[in-house]
Amino acid sequence: MRNIIKFTFFAALAGLFFDIAPALAEEEAPKIVGADTAWMLVASALVMLMVPGLALFYGGMDRGKNMLSTLLLSFITLGVITIQWVLFGYSLAFGSDIGGVIGDLSFFALNGVGLEPNGTIPHQLFMVFQMMFAILTPALISGAIVGRMKFSTFVVFILLWSTFVYDPLCHWVWGGGWMSGLGALDFAGGLVVHISSGVSALAACILLGKRRGYPAEPMPPHNLPLTLLGAGMLWFGWFGFNAGSELAADGVAASAFVVTQIAAGSAVLGWLLTEWTLKGKPTLLGAASGGVAGLVAITPASGFVGPISAIVIGLIAGGGCYMAVVAKNKFGYDDSLDVFAVHGIGGTIGALCTGLFATAAIGGTDGLFFGNPGQFTTQLISVAAAWAYSFGVTFIILKVLDAVMGLRVSEEDEVQGLDLSLHGERAYTL
Repeated sequence: MRNIIKFTFFAALAGLFFDIAPALAEEEAPKIVGADTAWMLVASALVMLMVPGLALFYGGMDRGKNMLSTLLLSFITLGVITIQWVLFGYSLAFGSDIGGVIGDLSFFALNGVGLEPNGTIPHQLFMVFQMMFAILTPALISGAIVGRMKFSTFVVFILLWSTFVYDPLCHWVWGGGWMSGLGALDFAGGLVVHISSGVSALAACILLGKRRGYPAEPMPPHNLPLTLLGAGMLWFGWFGFNAGSELAADGVAASAFVVTQIAAGSAVLGWLLTEWTLKGKPTLLGAASGGVAGLVAITPASGFVGPISAIVIGLIAGGGCYMAVVAKNKFGYDDSLDVFAVHGIGGTIGALCTGLFATAAIGGTDGLFFGNPGQFTTQLISVAAAWAYSFGVTFIILKVLDAVMGLRVSEEDEVQGLDLSLHGERAYTL
């Protein structure tokens, strides 16, 4: 009788364990969280809105005869890079790692990218959020070459650039590549988005040469109200850009949202104070550019720093990026809309400041000022690598395209304006 009781007891205990075990396994399996999914749907849409915002920001700064062509250089990325990302770009960036350098083609044509969880959101939602970053980044480059590059060449350029510059850098930092192994911090794209586009823009404007008549002929912005509207759309979308990079609706996302606003506001003041001191007048263009510079600089740091650090980063970015614009005239290159000064220099300031101001209380890692000097060294190595790779590969791509297709429009087309000569349209009929 005693043996029967023992057997019954252990059988019941075993049954209880095996009943609980599947439940425990089910609890530990990744699950889609509704709040996170809702937030990431909104964040993805916010980042997409940055593309027409960028188009207006750039279009207002260019001359009226090139307004539509400038808008189209940004807007075309929504078409070209969407398809590139779906077919193979996402797989190169986030596929299984090959030697720390690039992803494989396991996600080719979104094979295996369905509604299964990726963290706490559907895999397809993660893919489309990252797609918006991939679309925006080559559009940033266009501001350096407006008014003089062939549209056909630009379309091929952004396809090649995204494949050979953006996708590998994205994999290095966010896809399991060597920079992530090194411990580089880049919450939302200082290395991947802003240094890559800004430094590539520098290579592009050097190879293309100056606009005809520059700098002797005045080329002021033709519609600053549109530029301010574009800057406002960028600022609005940037909350999705930075806070969305947490991939969850949680405290770190809230912190990233807050410091994004603080740094941008601080950079407006930093740019205007520097400009006012050196030129004697604060300008609306300076305020708009300063805001964007602050948004750029806080991007890599947004998930790692607190509010006071964000003020300092914004002030440094505002003044530093303005001085980079001034330096352009001394070095003699024609970066038409100051892409390198704002994104290349702003992204560098932000990436390095991340190594200074990061705190484990927010992002889990300390920077130099919180007792971890090694993080600043890591950031410095990552910045140098991103600079060298972006400039070198962009230079090679453009050299090949110049030999095959040609980079510049004819002198006649440039003088007439690209709206009419390339697209047969006018921005304004007065």
